[in-house]
Amino acid sequence: MTTGIPPSTPPKRSRARTLVPLGIAAWLLAEIWLLITVASAAGGLTVLALLVGGAVLGGYVIKRAGRRAFRNLTETLQQQQYGAAGPGAGPQPGSEGNTFTMLGGLLLMVPGLLSDVLGLLCLVPPVRKALGRYAERSLEKRMRAAGPGTLGDAFHQARMRQPDGKVVQGEVIREDAGSAPYREDRGPRPPLT
Repeated sequence: MTTGIPPSTPPKRSRARTLVPLGIAAWLLAEIWLLITVASAAGGLTVLALLVGGAVLGGYVIKRAGRRAFRNLTETLQQQQYGAAGPGAGPQPGSEGNTFTMLGGLLLMVPGLLSDVLGLLCLVPPVRKALGRYAERSLEKRMRAAGPGTLGDAFHQARMRQPDGKVVQGEVIREDAGSAPYREDRGPRPPLT
């Protein structure tokens, strides 16, 4: 039996779906190689102490940054609730940079020496500010490049297309208010074709 629909070809695999797993595998191999190299030079207990110390420091950093973020959120909500526009209404010192501070803590918690070095770099204030400026410029550039539209438009587009890119066919029957009153007992409707 034929349906008249041509067989679908699988969509092309994006470049990111190919490169991200390879990058993660290369990262893991580099971490393992570095751990083995340091363990052979300094000893296994030293590597264990470095990993445990990184995990503890990362947990402390994330906890502290999370508390700071919650405190800033609470202060902002209180200022908006009471309409405070006084001298304390602006951003508080140290309120920026929680994202990269938390990222640094997370990288410290991940076992591995390369991730620990990157986590420590994220905790250095000049590096954190430079990363923040870079992320902000990158986001602004992408937002300017994005076409006009709303989230509702994107949601509508996502709902009307299948994952393989085909458009889902449908039919809309609209009855004008003046043509006929609404009745529930119309009986069965013919199938859509």
